[in-house]
Amino acid sequence: MAEETKIEEVKKSSLNASVAPEEFDWDAFEGNAEIYGNADKASIEAAYDQTLSKVVENEVVEGVVTAISKREVIVNIGYKSEGVIQAPEFRYNPDLKVGDKVEVYVESAEDKKGQLILSHKKARALKSWDRVNEAFTADEVVKGFIKTRTKGGMIVDVFGIEAFLPGSQIDIKPIRDYDAFVNQNMDFKIVKINQEYRNVVVSHKALLEAEQEARRAELIGKLEKGQILEGTVKNITNYGVFVDLGGVDGLIHITDLSWGRIDSPEEVVSLDQKIKVVVKEFDPQQKRIALGYKQLTPHPWDNLNPDLKVGDTVKGKVVLIADYGAFVEIEPGVEGLIHVSEMSWSPRLHSAQEFLKVGEEVEAQVLSIDRENRKMSLGLKQLTPNPWENIREKYPVGSVHKAVVRNTTNFGVFAEPEDGVEGLIHISDLSWNKIKHPSELVSPGDVIDVVILDFDEANHKLSLGHKQLTPNPWDAIEEKYPVGSTVEGTVASMTDKGANIKLQGEDEGFAFSRDLIKEDGKAAVVGETLPFRVVELRRSTRRILLSHVRTYSEAKVEKAAAEADNTKKAVKKINSNLEKTTLGDISELAALKDKLAKGE
Repeated sequence: MAEETKIEEVKKSSLNASVAPEEFDWDAFEGNAEIYGNADKASIEAAYDQTLSKVVENEVVEGVVTAISKREVIVNIGYKSEGVIQAPEFRYNPDLKVGDKVEVYVESAEDKKGQLILSHKKARALKSWDRVNEAFTADEVVKGFIKTRTKGGMIVDVFGIEAFLPGSQIDIKPIRDYDAFVNQNMDFKIVKINQEYRNVVVSHKALLEAEQEARRAELIGKLEKGQILEGTVKNITNYGVFVDLGGVDGLIHITDLSWGRIDSPEEVVSLDQKIKVVVKEFDPQQKRIALGYKQLTPHPWDNLNPDLKVGDTVKGKVVLIADYGAFVEIEPGVEGLIHVSEMSWSPRLHSAQEFLKVGEEVEAQVLSIDRENRKMSLGLKQLTPNPWENIREKYPVGSVHKAVVRNTTNFGVFAEPEDGVEGLIHISDLSWNKIKHPSELVSPGDVIDVVILDFDEANHKLSLGHKQLTPNPWDAIEEKYPVGSTVEGTVASMTDKGANIKLQGEDEGFAFSRDLIKEDGKAAVVGETLPFRVVELRRSTRRILLSHVRTYSEAKVEKAAAEADNTKKAVKKINSNLEKTTLGDISELAALKDKLAKGE
C-alpha cells in the first residue's frame, strides 16, 4: 500500500511541474495521455518494479492460471508480464481451469520480445521423480495421460515421467483395441519402480480389481441360493461362460447352459449378451459363484408325453457314445441310455461304436422309465427277433454250419453261425495238431465250417468244433508207426532236451538227447539220417517218441539172447542123450576100450 501511495504522489507532482518545450511529448498529449518527464518515468518504474516479485531463472515457482485457450495457457507468477505455456503440457489434466495454481519452470525472465518464458513440463520433470516415489510409497492413485502405444502395452505420462502400462494391466477384461486408449487420461496405481534405471510401471487394472473386490464382497454378502440376477456374458470358454454381475464374475458351467447336450457354449449364448441367471452355489471364502442358465426354463422331462410307457417304440438321435453304451435324445433335453448289452442278442461283450455313431437316427424300445429321477433305458435288439428261440431246432447237435470268426483268444475262437448266435471253438477243437494260438489258423472275418457240439441256452452259448470235420490223422499215424517198429529219419533241428526228427512226408518225431548217441559213441548232428526205433505214441500231445540207441542196443540184446538160447538147446540135447544111454551100451564101450588098448 505504501508503494501504491508513493506512485500516486509522483503522478500528482508531475502533472503540476513545468516541462521544457523540447522535452514535451506532443503525441502523447494529443492522445490525452498523462505526461511525465524522464526523471518522473524512471521514478515511477522503480516504484512499480518494487511491487513485482523477483524472478530467478532456472527455478520452479508457483503461478496462477489466468486464461486458457486451445493452444495456450496464461500463467501469472507475480512478474510484470505473464508467461505463456503451450496447452499440450497440460494434457494430463483435462480439468484445468482459471484460478488453478500450477508449478512452472522459469526458463527466461524476458525473451527478445520481452516475454516471460515458462514451462510447466520442465517443472513437473524436476519434481516428478520425488513425486512418483511419494505416490508409490503412499499407494496413491495418480492421473496419467496415455501418449502412445508400444510393444506389449502403452506409454503413460505420469508427473512428466514416461511410465510403462502393460497390456495386461489396462483392464480386467481382455482388450480388443489398444489404440482406443491413446490420448486418454486415466487413473493409475504405481505398481513398480526401478530406482537404478528410473523405470516406472503403472496399472489401471489394479484400481478396477480393488473396486471389483469391494463390489464382490458387497454382492456376495447379499447372495442367496436361488436368487435371480442379470449379467453380461464376459468370456466364453470350452467349459463354460463367465458372466459379469456388475463387477463380480460368476461361472455358468457348460452343463448348466442347456438341458440338452451341446458341443460349445456359443450354441446358446454370445459375447456381451445380457442374460438372466440363477445362483446355484457360492463360496464366500474363495469368492466363487456358480450360476445356472437352463434352470430358468422348465425341465424337458416335465413336458414328456405322460402316456409314454415300457414297451413303446421311440425315435431319437445318438448324442453320446461311451464304452458302456449310447445316449439317445428322443426330445430336446430328454435322453435314454442304450446299454451295450441291449444292442445285440450276442452274449459277447461288444463296443457301442460297433453298432452306433454320434448323430445317427435310431429306433429303440423303452425298457424302463423313471420320471422322478429322469432316467430311461432303451433297447435295440428288442426290435429284432431273438435268434435263440428254438435254437436246438435250427442248430441240432452234430449239424454242420458256416460261421464267421469274430474274435480269437488264447483259449479259442468266437464264431457266429448267424448274427446274435455266437459259439466258442476251443483251441483243442480247432485242429488235430497242437497249435500255440488260434491265429495260426484263422483270423477275424474268416468264414469256416463248424459242427455243433453242445448248448448252453441259459447263457446263450454254443460249443463248436472244427477239427471234427476232418479225420484224426493220428489214427493213421498209429498204423503207420507202430510201437517197436524201426523207421528212417533225419535230424531236422536240435533243442535243449533233444532233436526233432523228420520222417515220411510231413510227419515228425522227437528223440531225447540220450537216444541220439550212435554206436561209435558220438552224438547225431543236424542233417544226419539214421534208423530210429518207435518208442511211444502220445496221442494226447500228438507226439512220436523215437530212439536211435535202441536200434543197436536191442540188436545186441537179441543176439545175446539168441546165443543163450542156442546154448540152452545144446545142453538140453546132451542131457537128453545122456538120459537115453543104457548099461549094455556102457559094457560095449568098455570092451571097445580094451581092444583099442591091446592094439587089436
